[in-house]
Amino acid sequence: MLEGLICILMAAPFALVLSALGGMLGYAIQAGYWLHKGTPAMLSIVFLFTPAFQGVESWAKLQPETFEVRTAIEVNAPPEKVWNQVVALAEIPPPKELLFRAGIAYPIRAEISGHGVGAVRHCIFSTGPFVEPIEVWDEPRLLKFGVTANPAPLNEVSPYGNIQPPHLHGYFVSEKGQFSLTPLPGGRTRLEGTTWYQHTMWPAAYWHLWSDYIIHRIHLRVLEHIRAEAERN
Repeated sequence: MLEGLICILMAAPFALVLSALGGMLGYAIQAGYWLHKGTPAMLSIVFLFTPAFQGVESWAKLQPETFEVRTAIEVNAPPEKVWNQVVALAEIPPPKELLFRAGIAYPIRAEISGHGVGAVRHCIFSTGPFVEPIEVWDEPRLLKFGVTANPAPLNEVSPYGNIQPPHLHGYFVSEKGQFSLTPLPGGRTRLEGTTWYQHTMWPAAYWHLWSDYIIHRIHLRVLEHIRAEAERN
């Protein structure tokens, strides 16, 4: 499917490096050790390396790192007007970006139940809602929230209808987020969105470059809509 092709392209740089290393190792073995008496032992080590390495990775129980993504824009409106759009986000028009049209989850609107700390914000994505209990309500400067439920990160394109494969759940987890509003001269506002998240794809140093980019695009979709609504009103 389309998602599989995209995943292969994303993994291609890392896979090419591993393939090159494997080719170099194979060449070194056949060039230096093939005629030696120790060849069977060497081949056994090579054949057992991959499953043994996978076992060590599972045994080590590596803890995923928490990454932080910040995106900021300027709004030609005071913080008081911007705040109302941040708390409860109006319906966003359908996306034009190829990234989201290809199936990556994208934000549609946000709703809130209650007021102040303890209120619960629901950020509705194309795959379902993020549930965000409010932890800091500093109107109109800072809205900070945890995340207690995450929807799937993408919609699978499949002839079998609505499928929910296991790899869509638990591999990307948003932990918390916030919006900060800073007043600027001339009645303007610096609006910054921040997301803290984890993913369990290794090596994390490589894959978080992709996830950071996607989260930046999600942030911009939300922030630019807030700007349009605040300036229009």
